[in-house]
Amino acid sequence: MAKIKAEIIGIGSYIPKNIVPNSHFLDWDFYDAKGNKFDVPNETIIEKFKAITGIEERRWLDDDMVASDMGVIAAQKALDDSGINPDDLDYIIAATNFGDVEKGSYFSDFMPAVASRIKHGLKLGNPKAIAFDIIFGCPGWLQGLIMANQFMKAGDAKYAMIIGLETLSRVIDPYDRDAMIFADGAGAVIVKLNSDETGSGVLSYKTVSHAHPQVELLYNDRSFNPAHDVKAKFIRMQGHKIYEYALNEVPAAMKAALDESGYDVTDLKKIFIHQANEKMDEQIVRRFYRLFKKPVPKNIMPMSIDKLGNSSVATIPTLMDLVRKGEIDNHELQKGDLIMLASVGAGMNINAVVMKY
Repeated sequence: MAKIKAEIIGIGSYIPKNIVPNSHFLDWDFYDAKGNKFDVPNETIIEKFKAITGIEERRWLDDDMVASDMGVIAAQKALDDSGINPDDLDYIIAATNFGDVEKGSYFSDFMPAVASRIKHGLKLGNPKAIAFDIIFGCPGWLQGLIMANQFMKAGDAKYAMIIGLETLSRVIDPYDRDAMIFADGAGAVIVKLNSDETGSGVLSYKTVSHAHPQVELLYNDRSFNPAHDVKAKFIRMQGHKIYEYALNEVPAAMKAALDESGYDVTDLKKIFIHQANEKMDEQIVRRFYRLFKKPVPKNIMPMSIDKLGNSSVATIPTLMDLVRKGEIDNHELQKGDLIMLASVGAGMNINAVVMKY
């Protein structure tokens, strides 16, 4: 019996045009978790930030747009790239953690679902195309891909769209140093059912959730500035603990996914990892190869965080789109390449997928 799997046949992305360099934060007032203002110059804070994260600049959305606006654009590009009839879609899955957040508001809007808004924006009238959101932390888009693959294996879908979209610039504490990490963006893929035993598509995956006691490594809380609006909640993270968690847990999940695929680590052409932190991602991949007693191959891991920041669920699909279009130096993506996708984030959740592109 042929192995049914979800194959990527179209990719699209939307990267906001507003470039926000690190110098943007020189005039910000940064506070620590105890509500005390830092007494070191912002130049020093920013310099250390760049050394740890690798981020030089990030992209933030236009003030009059929300996440679903980006999603519509990315989704349309993916549909155009796929060449399919949009009314043939069986599922429209949107991965987001904060939904639509208007500029100046702290309110996450999820009704109707972001996926439904994207379907509306695309003017898709087919009621058989089921649109829904998933909240799974930064690994949400990858979990959506896994879900679409399972729908196809169950005989419940032939075509699906998975969109990752986030406007983290709307949910950052303007008094928190970690605000410099976060960015906005959207990426989408179209997948189709492929029953060719040797063809492209998802080959294996691994997903794990560590909610106890790790659930509070990423959370929402009031501003570090005691004088700020006490009703406002912002994204908050325990950076050092997340770093340790990721290094201890992500490589093992990646190895489990690869082992199940039946391929050797030397067969991998690219690893697309969630763009969370440049140093952390490098260490994750180094530890992954260490599990196989192999050195990290040259140009195995493309990166976009230096210019785009961390846009959560959007980082992997936007990065794949950039590589495919030749916009990341020294990286390319060819049909049939064996690739791995991996992510870690709030939950805490981890997933890894091995597939032939």
